[in-house]
Amino acid sequence: MDIGSSFTYPMEDQDWLKKILIGAVLGLIPIVGGFLQMGYAVEAIKRTIDGVPTPLPEWDDWGGKLVKGLVYWVISFVYVLPLILIAACVSVGGAALSSAVNGDSDTAGLIFALVQACFGCLALIYGLAVGLVLPAAIGRYAATGEFGAAFQFGEVFSMVRHNIGTYVIVLVMTFVAGLVASLGIIACFIGVLVTGFYAQLIIAYLYGSAYNVATQGAMAVSEPAM
Repeated sequence: MDIGSSFTYPMEDQDWLKKILIGAVLGLIPIVGGFLQMGYAVEAIKRTIDGVPTPLPEWDDWGGKLVKGLVYWVISFVYVLPLILIAACVSVGGAALSSAVNGDSDTAGLIFALVQACFGCLALIYGLAVGLVLPAAIGRYAATGEFGAAFQFGEVFSMVRHNIGTYVIVLVMTFVAGLVASLGIIACFIGVLVTGFYAQLIIAYLYGSAYNVATQGAMAVSEPAM
């Protein structure tokens, strides 16, 4: 997987500046703008998977991009939902605990701190797991165009398990892309919009490239020995 290309491929498109600026400006539109950006990212993943020389899509078919972005969001939400539910349970349990100890704030505080520490460890482990699995799930959706493909857990987990090194790289580089997005703070608000969308494009290329590595590896394993 060519990590360097994930940072440079947008500039290989002759209209790269216009396309990135359009994506950045869309970030000013609440909710809808974010879905359009995610839909654009799905198309960039698909073009990367298909080996298109210039993976940046055109800014057309706005309705299609909106739907793809919404599906991207739903897939991501479903994968992180268990973490949200656990957090809610911890909050409710903390409130119930405060009532159960009859006003003993020290005891309640100690127990709640222990519960939060356990939840923090669980959240870290689950967050890392999602960081490994979600790129494979999104890659499958982008490649097939089918919502259900992201939830064929056997296939998704198999992709990650047999290509764990690739998906660890994607996880690390996703974190790096987040750092790139934060660099826009130097150029104030507009700069954040540009670097934030650029970071999405980096991640899109990584997802598409990882999907290709995983599926090509699976094809090689399935081919009979000559």
